[in-house]
Order: sequence, then structure tokens, then C-alpha cells
Amino acid sequence: MHTPRVSILIPTMNGEEDLDRLLPALKAQHVAGGFEIVALDSESDDGTRALLSEAGVRFETIKRADFAHGSARNRLGDLARGEILVFLSQDALPVGNRFVEELTAPLAEVGVAGTWARNLPHPTDDALTMRSLLSSGESDGVSRRVGLEAGVCLADLKPLDRMLRTRFNNVASAMSRETLQKQPFPIVPFGEDSAWAASVLGSGLQLQYVAEAVVLHAHRYDPKSAYKRNELDARFMREVHGWIARPHLLSVLKGWLYEMREDARFLRERGGPWREALRAPMLRLGQVLGQWQGSRR
Repeated sequence: MHTPRVSILIPTMNGEEDLDRLLPALKAQHVAGGFEIVALDSESDDGTRALLSEAGVRFETIKRADFAHGSARNRLGDLARGEILVFLSQDALPVGNRFVEELTAPLAEVGVAGTWARNLPHPTDDALTMRSLLSSGESDGVSRRVGLEAGVCLADLKPLDRMLRTRFNNVASAMSRETLQKQPFPIVPFGEDSAWAASVLGSGLQLQYVAEAVVLHAHRYDPKSAYKRNELDARFMREVHGWIARPHLLSVLKGWLYEMREDARFLRERGGPWREALRAPMLRLGQVLGQWQGSRR
């Protein structure tokens, strides 16, 4: 049996609609040495498993209650036959047929343990969702190498610097199978990619953000879901890195005003649609209140 060079690994759960777009995009990839697609499904009750079977994707099923981001990816690594592992979220859509090659190319360089891709919104995403993603580090258009200087450890860095250096993203990432075997993803409630990055950097290796490798991936939030997501992010940044996103209510007000101003600027530059402005106040209030709550709990 031919052993593929690359294994594309996807955790799935009720992802029929996403996979209907993703699987054809993956089948079109040009990868020297070939590739396979492997999935780990969490008891999907839609057409996900039927779609995987029809596409010839090898997959294993686990109980939905047993899913965790770190352990799921470690298990996918165990199932993989390729020497290079590409992890993808089911709702991430690669752009172009050279995506896998671009994402994995830096792994050939000595000392590079992992790579992650640029995230951009779908053309059909609403304006506020676009603005949120495009203003984040996930959509930066410049590639960068991340590592630690000789004699420096993460604990020596200021919280913001420590947080920025461990900003690894498993929405679309890659590493060698050997690297994952030596340094598996930690089993943590949230932020397994950042925790893994900290472990890799601490061992003297480097990470590469590959701006040329692009996936379309963005989430539309309402005020409630924006609150929950930002509360979780802020709590993680406080507990792991000691970074306080919103230390007091005045910072909440300043943050809300800033977000509203940036939304207005984005809508003005794009020429609308101005109905999005009606959604902005409560959405951004949920966002900054979540940051404040996560910072203080």
C-alpha cells in the first residue's frame, strides 16, 4: 500500500454542509507524494459520516461527550499514515489548489516545528464579521517566524509578548508526525494550540505563520455568543499569560466606543450596508463585557 506524504486530519461533528464544500477543495490539492484525508467524528446525526464514506475518507467515531480539541487531534495523529500532518477545522475552506504545499513547505527548514495559515472571511460574510476577523492577527498578510532568543524562556516575557508568541491556530495548521509524537497536544479545556505552541517554543524550536496559505473561516456572533466567546478568551489570557484584557468598567466603555468607531469606519470605506450599524451596538457590548468578565473572574 502506498504511504502518502501528507495526512489531512479533520475533527467532524454535524459538518455535512461544511464538508460538502471542503472535501472537493481538498481533493483538488496538488501535493507531491500524495495525501490522504482522515476524520474523527463525534457521533454526527446528520449526513456527515455518509458523506465521508462516499468521498473515500477514512474515519473513526468517538462519543460526543469524549471530544476534546487536544485529545481529538492526538488521536487523529495516531490514525495518520503520512509523515506530515495537516489539521483542519471542518468549516475552514482552503483557497487554491496549492494550499497544502504552501502550508507545509516551511516544515522542511531546520528547527521549524509547526505552521499555521492565514484566516480570511468568506465574500458572503456580513460586514461586522469581516471587520472582526480582518482586525485580528489571524488575517495578517505578512508571514513571520516565531521563536525565543537564546537564554530567554517564556516566563521571562511580558504577558502581552508571551501571548503573541504563542498565538498558534489549529483552524489550519501543520507539523510532522514525529513532532506530534514527541510533543502531543496538551489536554486542556481551551487553547490547546496555544499551550502546544508554548511547549514547542520552550523546547527551542520555532513556529511559522504562513500568510500565503489561506483558508476562508469566520464566525458570525450575536451579542450572547460574542459574550461567551470573549469571556472564554479573556479568561484564558488571564489564567495562562497573566494578561488582563479589560481591567475595569472604564476600559469597557473605551473598548465599546473604539469598536463602534471602527465598525463605522469599516462600513464607510465599504459603502455599507448601513443596516449592519444597527447590529453593532449590542454585538460590541457583548464582546467587551465578555472580555471584562473573563478578566476579573
